[in-house]
Amino acid sequence: MNLKLKNQYLFKLIKVVSTILITSAIALELGNIYALLHNFKLPSSLYPIFWMERFAITAHLIEAAIAAFYASVNNKTPIKYGIYTFFVGTVALLELFDKED
Repeated sequence: MNLKLKNQYLFKLIKVVSTILITSAIALELGNIYALLHNFKLPSSLYPIFWMERFAITAHLIEAAIAAFYASVNNKTPIKYGIYTFFVGTVALLELFDKED
């Protein structure tokens, strides 16, 4: 099994796991907002998890903005690449940059 084939399997795994984790982070943040709006007291042990998911969402938003800008400069559909990169992450950026080479 060569290195390129191993990377393809690894990239597929990262895509699936990243999509699941980002979707879960969005759901967790929505649950946190709901709890705050309805005055539910959340355990303080969840605060580090909230900060990690906020960091991940922010990082993915920055990557999505980079992908959308890069796609618009190269006459591609920026919304499609931005949303895809938001859910997949760095692997999507690597794919986008690799297509131009």
